[in-house]
Amino acid sequence: MGLISLYQSGIVEHLPEPPLRLFDAERVDSAPEAYPFGIPDSTLGLASYGMTMALATAGGTRRPRWLALAYGAKIAADAAMAVKLTLDQRRKHRAYCSWCLLASAATLATVPLAAPEVLRALRG
Repeated sequence: MGLISLYQSGIVEHLPEPPLRLFDAERVDSAPEAYPFGIPDSTLGLASYGMTMALATAGGTRRPRWLALAYGAKIAADAAMAVKLTLDQRRKHRAYCSWCLLASAATLATVPLAAPEVLRALRG
């Protein structure tokens, strides 16, 4: 997200991509949808990752139930957004951003990591 944010803010002029036709980070990351409310979505993503990290680490080893549930809700929302944005790349732009796919994969990897704690909290 950091590199994409540098691109979307104009600090970096080019995003490197694998030399395959299906990758075009610049097309994806310069599209109007990549700037909700005029804010680069990568910058919003960085803020979102910060919130996830705060929820993941808050409360120490004996976290209150509500905190585990809040963490689970955030992870679920992030995973849903990662899937949506990945599908949007193909559907709306007919290209993928390899950096975005990496971010989506990392986001989806948090689901099985968080699941045991969240399931314990759901059981009460």
